[in-house]
Amino acid sequence: MDILVPMDGSECSLRALNTAIEIATACTGTLDVVHFTDVHTDATDELLEVIETTLEDTPIQSSVDVVTDVRVSEPRSSTHIGRRIVELVEEQQYDHVIMGHHGTGVVGELILGSTAKTVIEDSEVPVTTVP
Repeated sequence: MDILVPMDGSECSLRALNTAIEIATACTGTLDVVHFTDVHTDATDELLEVIETTLEDTPIQSSVDVVTDVRVSEPRSSTHIGRRIVELVEEQQYDHVIMGHHGTGVVGELILGSTAKTVIEDSEVPVTTVP
């Protein structure tokens, strides 16, 4: 099983990574982690360090990538990122997506969109969200 874990650095995305590690280990699967951003910053490097440290002692095959061609500051950017995740799933033929979900509520979702909701609605593979 090939699993994709989109991460934004939030606590729920870190829990999603740990859940994905457990599943990939149990299924002898592979795990790819991706972070979408508009600019590669020190915060990006810190997140990458946390991801690498978390993956360091696992028996699974994994990779980590940063995609810097999205505009995070634009309105509804989470919907755009969700679509990019779905494109990545289709291009790389992942079997499963495991991601954190903030639960911004109805108003937040109307204003900002929801990455997780977009992936759940548009993906043709199973999606597990971790609160």
